[in-house]
Amino acid sequence: MIRQEGVVMETEEQKNFFFETGIYRPPSEGGSYSLLLRFTRNCPWNQCTFCSMYKDEIFSMRSVEEIKGDIDTIACLCDELKDISWKLGFAGEINKPVIIEMIERHPMLNVHQGFIMVLNWLIVGAKTAFLQDANSLQMKSDRLVEVLKYLRQKFPSLERVTSYARSKTLAKKSLEELKAIYEAGLDRLHVGLETGDDELLKIVKKGVTGQEHIDGGRKAMEAGFQLSEYWMPGLGGKSFWEQHARNTARVLSGMNPHYIRSRPFVPSPGSPIFDSYADKELQLLNGEEQLAELKVMIEELDVTSKVCFDHAGNYWRNKKGYLLFAQDYEGYKFPEQKPKVLSLIEEGLEAQRITPHNTELLRMI
Repeated sequence: MIRQEGVVMETEEQKNFFFETGIYRPPSEGGSYSLLLRFTRNCPWNQCTFCSMYKDEIFSMRSVEEIKGDIDTIACLCDELKDISWKLGFAGEINKPVIIEMIERHPMLNVHQGFIMVLNWLIVGAKTAFLQDANSLQMKSDRLVEVLKYLRQKFPSLERVTSYARSKTLAKKSLEELKAIYEAGLDRLHVGLETGDDELLKIVKKGVTGQEHIDGGRKAMEAGFQLSEYWMPGLGGKSFWEQHARNTARVLSGMNPHYIRSRPFVPSPGSPIFDSYADKELQLLNGEEQLAELKVMIEELDVTSKVCFDHAGNYWRNKKGYLLFAQDYEGYKFPEQKPKVLSLIEEGLEAQRITPHNTELLRMI
């Protein structure tokens, strides 16, 4: 018996088509229909109080053989789809008649969640891949290098391969190891900064300091990686909002990553911090206070990064009721567009004063 996302697989054919796919990936990797490949399972740290994603799961490594096997399985699916396409006269194009023929040959693909992901990836050109789960860099560097080279060999169409990583892991890896991983084919790292404030980092049990965030980020960029850092507006609530804003700006300015992505804090059921919220120990910022915090952070941010609001959690609106910030994956280029972002924040603050949004309701939807 083999399980894939709740689907029980019993037949030999089902086993032959099996490959592991996790649940989580950055919005930019879903929006580009990246191929999702599971290199590790769950999160090796798994202590952050704001996170509920892996709390009931145990971290484990996957072997090089397992990962290569998944890559081979996906390659076989791709090859058969393309063979069908040529047979039907579509010259390799993946379209509806090709998909119907494939499913008629293998009916179990109708309930194979990974098959839909592979189809979307092929249809948009098979250009990007994302390595799951929470920290692929936890793998031994030589093993990661081996599977990355194999992935690039099997899918030469790939233009970008990305992964989540922890600042602590990056800080511990040698520069030579990181360069080898980059040269093997990993292009971009998504890192959860959350905050640059050391006191708040301890409270939420992030397991890293502001300086380690800077050290890990700088080392990753020196190795050649594109670096995408995520921070959480509102994470400190009413008690820590100002130091959260100022120290986050300080740490981000200290590393100057390629991307800075806003992920407003939401107390998630199942996370330890949710209990503090439910017990009224943690007082959340309202919409106007969130924008005031954001204003301080942006004012003090001294970077050449792209600042992005590419998530539905960035719900703030202008006086006409439209979203305040563009939610595209490339965001606003700093410092050129910093005045524009500050102007939009002022517009949002004015809108909040006229018609305050029910922040608590929006957070819980």
